[in-house]
Amino acid sequence: MNPSEWRTYLVTQESRSAGRKTADVVEAALGGGVDAVQLREKDRSARERYELGRRLRDLTADAGVPLIVNDRVDLAAAVDADGVHLGQSDLPVGVARERLGDEAIVGVSASTVPEARAAAAAGADYLGVGAVYATDTKDVPAETNGVGPERVAALADAVDLPVVGIGGIDAGNAGAVAEAGAAGVAVVSAITAADDPRAATAELREVVGDER
Repeated sequence: MNPSEWRTYLVTQESRSAGRKTADVVEAALGGGVDAVQLREKDRSARERYELGRRLRDLTADAGVPLIVNDRVDLAAAVDADGVHLGQSDLPVGVARERLGDEAIVGVSASTVPEARAAAAAGADYLGVGAVYATDTKDVPAETNGVGPERVAALADAVDLPVVGIGGIDAGNAGAVAEAGAAGVAVVSAITAADDPRAATAELREVVGDER
């Protein structure tokens, strides 16, 4: 599926999953219609992420949903993921493509127009823009922790790439992010910590779809 069609994008983090296993959360999200899954789990070892990645690869492949790996191009290749999501301090887009192939999906995190334009020029397939709302799910510099839907709109206008909003997004504010021009929203806790991850995914997907 093309990133322009991603309404809901789950980023995994077992420490935010209310005691549930990541594979169980992903399976529930797939049942709720999630459009893409990113393996993050930064607090786990490379071996643990590899083993989990292989399990998630099976689940997502069966559902026909792309599996993206956060940061680690080597891990993405090892688990036969569909692509990788890169931060500003990670490997360049071109290097990721050399390692993963021309068909790989390569996303880039961006919080400013210059970063967005640089990612587009390098050949990125989509942008992850945020943190849209203040978040403590990961360490985010104060100046980019809560940039707001207005920043999403600015980056969406600046480049001809799908934009996925991330950071502090839930069903209550996802509509504003989509209305600002985002193709979809990437979330952690809004799905992983929900009482019913499947229902939470479906609700998010409906909210974003209504505003697109």
